[in-house]
Amino acid sequence: MAKDIKKVVLAYSGGLDTSIILKWLQETYQCEVVTFTADLGQGEELEPARKKAELMGIKEIHIEDLREEFVRDFVFPMFRANTVYEGQYLLGTSIARPLIAKRLVQIAQESGADAISHGATGKGNDQVRFELTANALDPSIKVIAPWREWDLQSRTALLNYAEKNQIPIAKDKRGEAPFSVDANLLHTSSEGMVLEDPAVPAPDYVAQRTVNPEDAPNQAEIITIGYEKGDPVSINGEKLSPASLLTKLNELGGKHGVGRLDLVENRFVGMKSRGLYETPGGTIMLVAHRGIESITLDRGEAHLKDELMPKYAELIYNGFWYAPEREMLQALIDKSQEFVTGEVTVKLYKGSASVIARTSPYSLYSMDLVTFEEGSGTYDHHDAEGFIKLNGLRLKTYAARNKKAGK
Repeated sequence: MAKDIKKVVLAYSGGLDTSIILKWLQETYQCEVVTFTADLGQGEELEPARKKAELMGIKEIHIEDLREEFVRDFVFPMFRANTVYEGQYLLGTSIARPLIAKRLVQIAQESGADAISHGATGKGNDQVRFELTANALDPSIKVIAPWREWDLQSRTALLNYAEKNQIPIAKDKRGEAPFSVDANLLHTSSEGMVLEDPAVPAPDYVAQRTVNPEDAPNQAEIITIGYEKGDPVSINGEKLSPASLLTKLNELGGKHGVGRLDLVENRFVGMKSRGLYETPGGTIMLVAHRGIESITLDRGEAHLKDELMPKYAELIYNGFWYAPEREMLQALIDKSQEFVTGEVTVKLYKGSASVIARTSPYSLYSMDLVTFEEGSGTYDHHDAEGFIKLNGLRLKTYAARNKKAGK
């Protein structure tokens, strides 16, 4: 353990774990600690974090509203790719970490700190995401990961340490926590304790952001989302900033029980974990974006994007947002969005979000080509005969060979 740290910037939530880490850093490294608290739309009052840091003797406290940057520069680029990890997960936690880590590094550079610190445990993905981002943005900066260094290996040990050092403990922390929650403007993630056994259904009280679909309104709600170059810009004709738009979609989706996911995923560090995710606004955005792309992307573009998406999703999940290959894929994805402009009408009803109409000034959809009525003659049905013969030639040859071989 290096002891030459003079100043460290800590990702600080004000909760029990990071408050303990704050004190532990002061004691262990005898260094100055700077706190950084990011508002990513988690829905919590952040001023208590400032007051708690002040009580613990912190002089340099950073609390920043990053909601617009988060949605504009991280969530929206990811959704241009229709990004889904392992077929289901919309990467709500994964996409937040590179932004938090970026600001940690920047604050360290601005304040002359020689290290950053985070509260991610040694079993999770977040430690990887924080530290890979730091490596990519400032290879000289040191990273302190207390969960990999200290001997506080149990919840009881944490509580005892807090009491010994007069660190305030919320009353409910003394009871058995039913689960842990990570939240931001894109999603909520609930894991642990009552959710650890994947054979046991998640209790109803775990949900933070969505109503039970069975309890959602019996009347469907129809909304129209406007798109410009692959990004949503309006709801029902009202122009909204990125963060305001996602906030509104969260309200709409949450009311109708949209975006719940009970998932067992494969962590990058090698284990499986079970969590309950709620991504109401993101689920609507994914459905709507695929809807507008269905009429504005060429088949080759659309299929290539779908082929590349799992790799892109894996890079984000594993913490490689700032890796060159992710940036290369982003350039390709953004190129595909030049004409992804128009409006998509979505129906929200009891847990589902479904596209019911879409329109674009750059639509590739031709009613003249697909109509069952007599068209303009652009498409000659006889052309299909040669097309089928050429594509069937190799299949005929393959079948003849197999017949000859007795198969």
